[in-house]
Amino acid sequence: MTPQNLDIAATESLLAFWRDAGVDACFGDAPVDRTHVEPPPAVKAVAKATAAVTPVIDTADALSEARRLAAGADTLEALGLAIAAFEGCSLRGMGARQSVFARGNPQAEVLIVGEGPGAEEDARGQPFVGKAGQLLDRMLAEAGLEGRVFITNTVFWRPPGNRTPTPAEQAVCAPFVERAFALLKPRAVLLVGATSSKAVLGVDEGIMKLRGQWREWRLAEGGISAPALPTLHPAFLLRQPMAKRQAWADMLSLAARLDKDAGL
Repeated sequence: MTPQNLDIAATESLLAFWRDAGVDACFGDAPVDRTHVEPPPAVKAVAKATAAVTPVIDTADALSEARRLAAGADTLEALGLAIAAFEGCSLRGMGARQSVFARGNPQAEVLIVGEGPGAEEDARGQPFVGKAGQLLDRMLAEAGLEGRVFITNTVFWRPPGNRTPTPAEQAVCAPFVERAFALLKPRAVLLVGATSSKAVLGVDEGIMKLRGQWREWRLAEGGISAPALPTLHPAFLLRQPMAKRQAWADMLSLAARLDKDAGL
């Protein structure tokens, strides 16, 4: 056996030892954010171009109007109509075709809150209907949660270039998200992705720290609250398949909590 072959055999033996010992991650000299995916140049160009033509909206007036419209909605269907009529979110005038409110069971046990509509959602008028949504649906079905969820987002119009919604855009849409929460009164909430988790929970922690940890979402008024579980976004799972194990563990945790609360 040549020295090169000996080196390869030794390396394989060491890797096997680490695997059997339960090692599933490697660390470098400096931290690397594996959750960050640099947007392609085309997305950057769109974001830069639209930044200069963002509609000017009085945030205080828009937030007041959002609260008024949300409070006046007595059903989830009425809430969807109120969102469609709302003109206070700047995303509405930045190329979005239509508002995208929700899909799912209006008597669901679980409220799922994602980030915002993408191209497919913008075209069809429903959240999570693209490839990421199809993956989410498969995971829900495998966990026994099919038909038990109601899905919405932190914003209801597609951000240009599929960029991340800004905190200001999320804030002006928050009264509608909170109203959906109050009307549905879910037994649990699944927060999909960092953007959703940070906006709903009001925290700055990264998704890799937040995921899998049960928190509480409590509204300032009305006494409405529910346990909330942050998890990884299915779009991220499509780019990083190795992370599916963590997301699947979160989905099983959600299903187990529902069964436990129901006394099953």
